[in-house]
Amino acid sequence: MFDTSLPLTGTIVPSSRTAEANDRDLSLDFAKGALIVLVIVGHLIQYVIYRDDGFWYSPYYKSIYMFHMPLFMAISGYLSSRSLLQKSFTQAASDRAKQLLLPMLFWWTFMETAKLAALWRATSQTSGLLEFVEDLAGTYWFIWATFVSYLLIKISTRLNHGSWVISGSAILVALAPLTFSISPLIRFTYPFFCFGFLLAQSRERWTSTLRHHKPLLILFLSIVTCVSFLTWSKDTYVYNNLGVIHNFQSAKDVLLMFVGSAAASAIAIELLLQCWSFGHSNRMSRFIAVELGQTTLLLYLVQGTVFRLMDYIQFGELWDLTTRLIIAGMLGAAIIATALTIRSIVRGVPYLSQLVLGMPPRSGLSQAKPAMN
Repeated sequence: MFDTSLPLTGTIVPSSRTAEANDRDLSLDFAKGALIVLVIVGHLIQYVIYRDDGFWYSPYYKSIYMFHMPLFMAISGYLSSRSLLQKSFTQAASDRAKQLLLPMLFWWTFMETAKLAALWRATSQTSGLLEFVEDLAGTYWFIWATFVSYLLIKISTRLNHGSWVISGSAILVALAPLTFSISPLIRFTYPFFCFGFLLAQSRERWTSTLRHHKPLLILFLSIVTCVSFLTWSKDTYVYNNLGVIHNFQSAKDVLLMFVGSAAASAIAIELLLQCWSFGHSNRMSRFIAVELGQTTLLLYLVQGTVFRLMDYIQFGELWDLTTRLIIAGMLGAAIIATALTIRSIVRGVPYLSQLVLGMPPRSGLSQAKPAMN
């Protein structure tokens, strides 16, 4: 999902813009583009197609939520590897804050302004402040999870570059009994960030090892994914079990959540990479990779803002399923179109590009070249 300098918008960035265009891995951009579409689809299922708790039992919702954020986090860890190893802690933290937190604060301010202007209602000062904080944390929780994961890995690499330190931190964080705010979501996704980071460090060894056993591994993971899908329930989601083990049933739910998500993520990335391998010259595939895969931060922020605002709007209670599907499709297309339009307007404007998109303005050459390589 992220790279070393442009989270959610690119991959490993060499020193020159030309080198960036030539070095970019569009297969991962394609995977990110497909995943951000699934993020939007998942929220459309939740906010438009269902307006109650029925979405927990939707097979489509389950299929998406088993892997989309864990896989996003693994890709983020993989693409963050170079900056984590090459930058000092201060520089790494500063750069990542500007790339993630600065645009997040911009969109949070926009969202709160829209709420106050159009959805204003009288609240106490205390409840209003708590709501602001909840919006900032809950709406953009994945940004916080990525930022915290990045810092934790950076601290771990300063202590020791050994994989056992990273693996140990993943286990400790996952099992930490923290349930306040978005901490369960961070604890759930952090191990996947660690795995992506470790995979980047030993990619050749993993590739060599899997070359002869890949078919059997894919078969095994497919079976695990299918079994996990069939046994997955409302209590398997981290939003409900909070990743906490307090009895035998909760232990089964948490174990199923991690194992099922890991297996489903592995199958999903294999399918996405195969899709790119066979369809990379297709115009739609290129659009997903270049336009969506390199704009995932903005897409995430825009869709998060839109769906959080929808919490305060009553609509669609009397719509039939066909109407809901049509509205969902139109809204999803509008979110993508809006994000791409905003990007085209501000990406060449100094400071505004950093504030809104999370990246400095690029030259026309560097924007166009990735699609040609």
